[in-house]
Amino acid sequence: MEINFFEPLSRAVKRTKLALFTPFDLHKWFVIGFNAFLAGLADWNNGSGGSRGRGHLSFGEFLDFPRRAWDWLTSHPGWFLAIGFIAIFVFILGAVLLWLSSRGTFMFLDNVVRDKAEVAAPWRKYARAGNSLFIWRLVFSLVALALFAAFGVAFFATGASLYGRTRFNPVPIPWIALMGAVFLLLIVVVGYITLFVKDFVAPLMYKNDVPATRGWGLFLDLFGRHPFYFLGYGLFVIVLIIAFVIIVIVAGLVTCCIGWLLLVIPYIGTVVTLPFWYALRAFSLEFLAQFGPDYTLLPPAAVTDQSQAGTAQA
Repeated sequence: MEINFFEPLSRAVKRTKLALFTPFDLHKWFVIGFNAFLAGLADWNNGSGGSRGRGHLSFGEFLDFPRRAWDWLTSHPGWFLAIGFIAIFVFILGAVLLWLSSRGTFMFLDNVVRDKAEVAAPWRKYARAGNSLFIWRLVFSLVALALFAAFGVAFFATGASLYGRTRFNPVPIPWIALMGAVFLLLIVVVGYITLFVKDFVAPLMYKNDVPATRGWGLFLDLFGRHPFYFLGYGLFVIVLIIAFVIIVIVAGLVTCCIGWLLLVIPYIGTVVTLPFWYALRAFSLEFLAQFGPDYTLLPPAAVTDQSQAGTAQA
């Protein structure tokens, strides 16, 4: 069995051209783009922020920050309750977005597999699969959150004991390197699991009409026989995303930032960049199909040459 990365990508690009440009149908773009937007909702809950703080915070003071923050919260019960309510709201909002993303994953997948532009039909048809995927992803998210929280506790607890409470102790460089390696390992493992569940487990659930746990069983059986191909797939996807980001940056500069303004608008940004997301979705299916008919979801390329316009049913 010869597993390739570039041939599946080439076939995915061809399918994307046929589906989205032969002929070009703006209505189809908006319908499929909506499903792609739903599928990516779980990726929209990331944000950035920062504070200026003090410019000369010692390592010991940094390690002591959780204790000082807890003392401040307990002495300000109003803020404690407010932050608690905000945390509950964020959790509920995140769960809703994760549910919509899980349902949207199968809607977008169905659009790509069948070259259709439908919303209502796949929403109803794959409700059970989407809900199963949501439950699995929610449990996994909670487990991942618990692991990162445990890492944080271990980091500050062991760091405080090693470094002490004075700012004159030497910074424990070997310990920092060890904790950095553990943190990086956690990120890599969580990242790969997140990638695999969307790119391979969900398609196997779709093909075999099975719940998420069974879909994972089917994938792990395949992964156990070809682990390095799938690990390489993850690295290849990272390269594709980096290339996409570079293209977006260049496009934004060429259009005097107008392109960036479109991309930051939810849903519209997904529609504008739909060819990339469509090709990426098709690439995962083309890659999976190399492992045999049991893992094939897409019709033969000859079928897609007669690309179906796909009447939207929203």
